[in-house]
Amino acid sequence: MRITGTPASAAPKLVHAAAYHSSRTDLLAQLVPLVEHALVRDEQVALSLQEDTEAALRAELGTGAPLHVLARPVVDGSGQTVALQRGRELRELTVAGPITVLTEHQPDLDGPDGSFWTELDAAVNIALAELPVRLTCFFPELPLHQCVLDGAAENHPHVLVHGDLRANARHRAPREVLASHPVAPPLLLGVPDVTVSFRSWQLQEVRRAVRGLAGAAGFTDDRTEDVVLAVNEVATNAVEHGGPAAELHVWATGGGLVCEVHDTGALADPLPGMASPHPSEPRGRGLWIARQLCDLLHVWSDEHGTHVRVRAAP
Repeated sequence: MRITGTPASAAPKLVHAAAYHSSRTDLLAQLVPLVEHALVRDEQVALSLQEDTEAALRAELGTGAPLHVLARPVVDGSGQTVALQRGRELRELTVAGPITVLTEHQPDLDGPDGSFWTELDAAVNIALAELPVRLTCFFPELPLHQCVLDGAAENHPHVLVHGDLRANARHRAPREVLASHPVAPPLLLGVPDVTVSFRSWQLQEVRRAVRGLAGAAGFTDDRTEDVVLAVNEVATNAVEHGGPAAELHVWATGGGLVCEVHDTGALADPLPGMASPHPSEPRGRGLWIARQLCDLLHVWSDEHGTHVRVRAAP
C-alpha cells in the first residue's frame, strides 16, 4: 500500500484514508494484508475494531501477532474528545516509531444521526496531524445514516481501493467540513445545581463556584485545582472572545462534575484547542490546557452563541 509519489520507506506524518466494505468477509480480506504489510515493515499495529472483527482478524493472523488495542471510545457523543484521547495514546506508541492504525465504524456510537463520525474524523485530522500514523478507517457501504458516508468522503485525504491508496478528490479541510456539518450539542442535563452569570472582572466567582462543588463531590485538592483551572480557562476565553458577559452552569453528578460555559459570541473555529500550540505562540493555549485537564471538553455553537461542556471525574 502506497501513495503515488511517497516512498514506501518514508516515516510519514498522518496518512488518513477511508475504506469501504460490503460484508464482514470483505472487511477481513482488506484488514489482513494491511496488518501483514505493516509487520513486514517492522511497524507497530493498533486496532479499534468491533470485538467480533478483532477476534476474526486474530484468528486469521495467528494468536501471536503483536497488535495494540486502542481504548474504546466512551459513548458520550463528543468526537473531538475521542480524537484528543486517541492522539494521547498514539503519541505514546509512536515514540517507538511509525504505527499503522486500523479502525472500524461502530454503529452504537452513531448518536441520533451519525454525525459523531464526521466530527471525530475532522478532529483526528488536527489532533494527529504531526504523528507518524498510517490510519485507515473502514466504513460499511450501507450504514444506517447517510451522514456517515458523507463525512467519510470529505474528511479523508485518501481512499483505499483494491489495496492501493488513492488521492480523494472530495477531501476538504476539517473546518470546512464542520461548517457544512456543525458539531452536535450534547444531551441536555436538566436544571443545573449552580448558575453563575459573570463578566471579565468576576472570574473569581466562577472559580469559587467550581471549587466549592468539587470539594463537596469528593475531589482531591490537586484534582480540584485541575478542574478549576480548566473551567477558568474556558470562562476567560468566553468573556475575552465571546462577548462581555457569559454564564456558567454546574451539575454535581455521581461521576463528578459537569460544567458548561455559554456566551453569545460566534465561534470562528469549530475545533479550538485541538492542536498543541507552538512554543513561540504566546496566546491560544487556554482551551488546549483545559482539554488536557478534563475527561471531556466539547465545544459547539448555535443561533444563541458558543457553548463549552467540561466533564471531570474525581
